[in-house]
Amino acid sequence: QVQLVESGGGLVQSGGSLRLSCAASGGTFSSYTMGWFRQAPGKEREFVAAITRLSSNKYYADAVKGRFTISRDNAKNMVDLQMNSLKPEDTAVYYCAIRYNSNSYRNPTDYGSWGQGTQVTVSS
Repeated sequence: QVQLVESGGGLVQSGGSLRLSCAASGGTFSSYTMGWFRQAPGKEREFVAAITRLSSNKYYADAVKGRFTISRDNAKNMVDLQMNSLKPEDTAVYYCAIRYNSNSYRNPTDYGSWGQGTQVTVSS
């Protein structure tokens, strides 16, 4: 079973940048599509970005398209999320996860092995 640990969150001003990292261990990382999700207080967990096994395809939520970039390094078992031009509405706990089912890139129920999350707070 793959285990995931997120890092890189913090407090940043509106317009700033953060880079989140997700480290995988205990499994064949390169076999899976990876996703980033976020959850703000009182809201459901929502899709942010996903990247296929060999980085051939990347998918983004409309709210982050053009500002966030997902990448992975299979040799290092890492997937990153570069977040630029951050907005207060990006404030949330960010999670990485493995896509185990093939129904939808955007549906969190298709993912598992969730990390513990990392808090991102964007001040206005």
